[in-house]
Amino acid sequence: MLRLRVREVAQEKGISMSKLSRIADVNYKTIQTVWRDPYHGLNTITLNKIAQALGVPTSELIEDVPDA
Repeated sequence: MLRLRVREVAQEKGISMSKLSRIADVNYKTIQTVWRDPYHGLNTITLNKIAQALGVPTSELIEDVPDA
C-alpha cells in the first residue's frame, strides 16, 4: 500500500497547507485531504506539482508500507 509523505516533508520545510496550495497551484481542499489522509490517491500530475513546490523528487513523497 502506498502512503504519501506530503505532510511530513512540508512540515520539515516549514510549509503550511495554504502556502503549499499556492506555490504548487493545487486546490487547497486537495492539499487538506492528502494532509489528513496520507493514503488518499492522487493523480501523477498533482503529485508532481506538489513535489516541485516542495523541491523534492516525487519518489520522496511516496512510501511503500505493508498492508495491515
